[in-house]
This record gives sequence, structure tokens and C-alpha cells, in this order.
Amino acid sequence: MVDLEELRYLALSFPDATEEEHHDRPAFRVGGKIFATLPDDEHINVLLDAEAAHIATVITPSGCEKLWWGERLAGITVRLADAELDMLAAALTAAWRRKAPSDLAKTIAPTE
Repeated sequence: MVDLEELRYLALSFPDATEEEHHDRPAFRVGGKIFATLPDDEHINVLLDAEAAHIATVITPSGCEKLWWGERLAGITVRLADAELDMLAAALTAAWRRKAPSDLAKTIAPTE
């Protein structure tokens, strides 16, 4: 289980990460681009490419599900009560690297 305090600490630990409102919900950004949002106190939406989102839901079927925006697979929704910190850290790292400016993204090693 990951609580909101741990989640915020983790998301804001990335270089230049900020927390700002997006449609009255907390959103984590880098370079002005959103890499994760909190739709409520029990879930986080992590914006991943389709391949990473699919892999995450296969590896952790009880804790996350695919996040669809229309017909586009946009990431995953993770249930914090079922989340493992390592999996969530890997997903947030991938999302942050995807949205960070290229020079900044190089400062964090890719997750495996």
C-alpha cells in the first residue's frame, strides 16, 4: 500500500517536478507537461505510452488498470491500496522521463 504522502514525496522527488491543479485535481508536471494526476484520494493516473501501460497491467493486474482517453490507451490507473512502491516508482519514472525535456530526462536512468 502507498499512501498519499508517500506518493506526493515520490512524484515530487524527480527533477523539476511540480504539483499543480488540473481541472480541480492535483497533477504532477515536468516542463509544464502532466505525467500523473490524482483523480481521487485512492487512485493515481500515470501517463505512459501504450506498450508500457499494457505491460504494467499484465505485471500488476490486481493493482492497476488501463487508462483510456477515448480510443487511445493513455496510461494506467493505480489503486493506492494495492500498489507496491517499487512498481509505482517505476511507472512514475517512465512517465516523468516521457514528459521531461530531453536534456532533463537524461538525468534519470530508464527503468527496466
